[in-house]
Amino acid sequence: MRRLLLLTLASLGLAAAATIVIAEQNSMVNERQMRRTLRLAFPSTSGDWQSRLVPDATMATCSEWGNQPPKEVADIIKKREARRIVLPKDGTFIGDWRRGEAIAQSGYGLRFTDTDTKRPHGGNCYACHELSPTEVSFGTLGVSLKGFGLTHKFQPESARLVYEKIYNSQAIVACSTMPRFGTNGILTVEQIKDLVAYLMDPASPVNKAPEIPSGKAATRSGSQPPPRLQPGK
Repeated sequence: MRRLLLLTLASLGLAAAATIVIAEQNSMVNERQMRRTLRLAFPSTSGDWQSRLVPDATMATCSEWGNQPPKEVADIIKKREARRIVLPKDGTFIGDWRRGEAIAQSGYGLRFTDTDTKRPHGGNCYACHELSPTEVSFGTLGVSLKGFGLTHKFQPESARLVYEKIYNSQAIVACSTMPRFGTNGILTVEQIKDLVAYLMDPASPVNKAPEIPSGKAATRSGSQPPPRLQPGK
């Protein structure tokens, strides 16, 4: 199966993606050679794109440990990344859930085709998470967040923790696969507050039970309640 994947990637000219798959297959891969191949795969990109091909200290450490760092290393990562979180100046962590819903649904930004610099980036949250019970298309790489606010009883301290997790996931879970939306400049402080509202506002669709036709049982997957978010978890 992996051989077929590599051949497919190669036929599409996706040398960078093929290199990553090869690296996963061979733990003895030359990392310097792999990085060089990645750079050569995008020869005409802008300086901003080129910089994204160079891992920072956290990414380099996570790669070294295969995203499974020992506790002492994980603690260093979380402490370092926590210093990079910028809190809202007004001290509030919940914005407008309606704007948050639009941000969660939007995948715009950071792609080669996204050339409109005036258009705000989206969070593309549904690519990894289930959120609103009425949305039928969602990814499962991340946990289900359906009913998130209800699970956390709409507690103010949970709103701050959600903000910090979205702003810089590495400050909460070392080597998290979730993007560092705030630290990496993908989303603004206000956008992150709107996403927090989408998860935590009682009026948000995320915290509303779907209407089930009379006499029919719910059969959708992802029906388990979201796990409780805790610092360092």
